[in-house]
Amino acid sequence: MSLDIDLLRTFAAVADTASFTAAGHQVGATQSAVSVRLKKLEERLGRPLLERTPRSVELTTFGSRFLVDARRVLAAHDDALRRALVGDTAVSLSIGVSEHAGGLSLARALAEVRGLMPRLTLKVMLGLSDELTGDYEAGRLDAIVIRRTPGPGAGRVLYRDDLVFVGAPDLDWRPGEPVPLVSVDPPCNTRQAAIRALDEAGVPWTDAFVSRGVAAVQAAAAAGLGIACLGRRFRPEGTTVLGRESGLPALPESEVAVLDSTRDAAASLAVRRIADALTAVVMDEVSR
Repeated sequence: MSLDIDLLRTFAAVADTASFTAAGHQVGATQSAVSVRLKKLEERLGRPLLERTPRSVELTTFGSRFLVDARRVLAAHDDALRRALVGDTAVSLSIGVSEHAGGLSLARALAEVRGLMPRLTLKVMLGLSDELTGDYEAGRLDAIVIRRTPGPGAGRVLYRDDLVFVGAPDLDWRPGEPVPLVSVDPPCNTRQAAIRALDEAGVPWTDAFVSRGVAAVQAAAAAGLGIACLGRRFRPEGTTVLGRESGLPALPESEVAVLDSTRDAAASLAVRRIADALTAVVMDEVSR
């Protein structure tokens, strides 16, 4: 018996996105193909990896343990592929990363990639997803990692991460009062999503804290200065998710994706490794 790389990669994608549809976008397969691959992997292992309900996909206890081994096998496979494709070739790459899509984890991700591709020269730009998309479409960036609304758009989905309102336990605010919004400066899609949801629900709001960076927004929310709209995976430690029980509306679904225009095999592999390293760092930080 052998473990097919495509089956393992599909399983890891489902674990990361908690969605067969999003996993399909990530690995380039239909939802039904993803289901077939997972069933085939479970049959080979003789154990269930996932618990499926009409509204959610969760790992079984065995699935959580096996995911660690699956990632280890994938990393070894990709490293062998890198050596075969890249070797000692110098690779130059310009990439944009949205702070709302893992930019704050960039240092750890790049440290992991550096050891695998020592002759990689990078130009990295942090910014808002819309601004980075504009630079990418204009040819100023080879690749981007952005946050966006799920859909049939181009690129590879890295993981699902829906937007939520978060606040500190000692936040001086009561439902019915104007929401003290903590956000990144306009034009920020996440800020716009929060304002749109509040306005459509008839919930009053006011700017309590505005910053140019996501790190400052996270710090302000954790300090109790107001309520922030962030990806669930980027909720600051010590804060809680605030929803309908607090009189706040639901926020849009959201995902993090990578778009890559490189044609060189070595550069394309570099983009994939950076995106995968970012995903792994975010998942690791969330699980702590």
